[in-house]
Amino acid sequence: MRVHGLLLAAGAGRRMGMPKALVRHLDGEPWVVRAVDLLHAGGCAEVTVVLGAGAAEARELLAATAVEIVEAPDWAAGMAASLRAGLLALEPGPAEAALVSLVDLPDLTPEVVRRVAAAGADAATDALARAAYDGRPGHPVLIGRGHWAGVLAEASGDAGARGYLAGHDALAVECGDLATGRDVDRPQ
Repeated sequence: MRVHGLLLAAGAGRRMGMPKALVRHLDGEPWVVRAVDLLHAGGCAEVTVVLGAGAAEARELLAATAVEIVEAPDWAAGMAASLRAGLLALEPGPAEAALVSLVDLPDLTPEVVRRVAAAGADAATDALARAAYDGRPGHPVLIGRGHWAGVLAEASGDAGARGYLAGHDALAVECGDLATGRDVDRPQ
């Protein structure tokens, strides 16, 4: 199955005090670069990053990275706006599924990405799976092309595709043995 990584990194990070795409790990690596590298290492040959707040600075950080960049003009409307911009950018391409991840998941691993992608491999364009951490739904989320129109129609605000995934029995792929799945909203 041809899975395209889709990284949502458009938010302003108000509680963080800066756009999360621009936050750096203690080792100095920008979150946005680390997240792209992680998707590549997890098996996504192609990755698209959706930017919004801090887009110019994030583009500079990604200049040496093999990635397609899309800007969500309405990024301030919430995660759904970023998800829509990303899926619309992928529509003309050959991807059978999008593996959607967030920029603020510091302990996500390539093994989580591989496990979620593999869980939907047999379903191809009908794949609908999401990582779960000790039973709690999280990211990444695998959305087969056959679901893109439905997700685009239903995604709203900061809930993104949550309602669509719940209403269409997305496969929960337990990954609590690999990561916590917690996103970071405040400086630590």
